[in-house]
This record gives sequence, structure tokens and C-alpha cells, in this order.
Amino acid sequence: MVATPLGNLGDLTLRAREILAAADIIAAEDTRRSQRLLDAFGISTRLVAVHQHNEEEGATRIVGWLDEGRQVALISDAGTPGISDPGARVVARVRAAGHPVTPVPGPCAAIAALSVAGLVEGGFRFVGFLPPKAGARQAALAELGDEGDALVFYEAPHRVEACVADMVAVFGPERELLVARELTKLHEEIALMALGAAPAWFGANPDRLRGEFVLVVRGAPTTRELSAEAIRVLDLLLAELPLKSAVRLAAEITGAAKNLLYSFALERRAGE
Repeated sequence: MVATPLGNLGDLTLRAREILAAADIIAAEDTRRSQRLLDAFGISTRLVAVHQHNEEEGATRIVGWLDEGRQVALISDAGTPGISDPGARVVARVRAAGHPVTPVPGPCAAIAALSVAGLVEGGFRFVGFLPPKAGARQAALAELGDEGDALVFYEAPHRVEACVADMVAVFGPERELLVARELTKLHEEIALMALGAAPAWFGANPDRLRGEFVLVVRGAPTTRELSAEAIRVLDLLLAELPLKSAVRLAAEITGAAKNLLYSFALERRAGE
């Protein structure tokens, strides 16, 4: 699994170059786009297409090549394959067939954006792409409303305005948002703002709707405390259920924030 540049070709690691040149076959999400990358480094390895529409078939072919003793490198259009890109099904099939899978780390848009966000106190939750339809997207955001860790989303240019508008409606206008657009490319733009200011920011310049987006939203405030009733219910459930199930049910029964219940449950278990 070979990570490739988000845009700037200088981000291809020396190890990635060596692996791609030495492999018998490179499985690529888009062979035309990947061919330009290989040409830039004088790599002539055979390219085959493995994308979201043929991933099952591609996995079968890859397992067959590995059975024959060939080495296969898998790449996506940009960044780390298998992270909101094709690759996860291939990995599962290859492992099930008894072959090893090795990561060749490098660029990842989510981590690149987080590194310049300054929003992560405790951790982050990678969400990736939200549902494209408004109702499903709003429901997914509502499920994340109490999440205390920073939230990382990918979004396409034709949906980013609607996505941000839904975030404002669900999360409120006060939370901070980092917009990372076209990371490592010529028109890279990184901006930090309150969520409520984001619609006007996008509207001020039509160029801001172009490219690939990473959106990082600060997690929900954790200043609220659990009520005695929420703690009582959680303790009863923890005595009978696994931690995650107990937290989920306690949140549904009491209305308390999942992230607060989860933190409290971890402290309870640690003290046992």
C-alpha cells in the first residue's frame, strides 16, 4: 500500500519510488493520472486499474498475481490508499488469502490538515465523506454533535457549501472550522474561522469552491458534567454490557453526551 503525493511530486518518498520501480504490477485507481506520476520519475512498471467499480474483481486478480509470486503495489489517485479511497477491500482479500500487506507511508490529506489546524487537544475522529443527500448528511452530522474530539471530513467542490451550511445548522456557528483546499498544490489555501463565518468566506470568492477539500471541525465543548442519574444508569449498564454498548444505551436513555459518558466509563473501568 503505497502513499503518493497529494499534488506536489516532491512529496513522493524515496522508499515509495523504489517500491513502485521494483514492483511487477502497480494497481492504480486511475491509470491515466498515475501514469503521469510514474513518467515523472522514469518508472515503467505495468499499470492496471483497480477502482471502486471493479475493486472485487481487481482483488481477485491481485491475489492471483501474488499466488504466482509477483509483487503488487497499490496506489490511489493521491494520498494513502484505503483511506476514503479504494484499497480496503483489496487488503482484506489479500490477507484472507494468506499474503502479507505492507504499508509504505507518506502523504495523507487528513493528517496534513490536522497538522496545521491546531484544534486537536485530545484526539480526532476521521469521518471522511458524508452522505451526498442533505437529509442523510444532516442525520450523520447530528450523530456527531456531542463528539468531543476534532472531526475530519473530506468533501467535493460541488457539495462543500451545502455541507458547511449543514454543519452550521447542526453544530452551531461558534465552533472553529479549518478549511484546507488543494493541499500541496499550486492554489493551496488554508483558513481557520468560526463555522458561522464559513458561508460568507466561500461566497466571497468563487475560486474557493474549486479543488479538493479537507474540513476540520473543533469537537464539542466538554464543560458539561454528567448528572447523577446519567452516572447511575451508566453504572448499571456497565455491570452487564461491554463499554461501548453501555455508553450508547446510557446516552439514549438519559440524553447525556456520548463523549462525556465514554470518558467517564473509561475512568470507571480503569479504577476497577
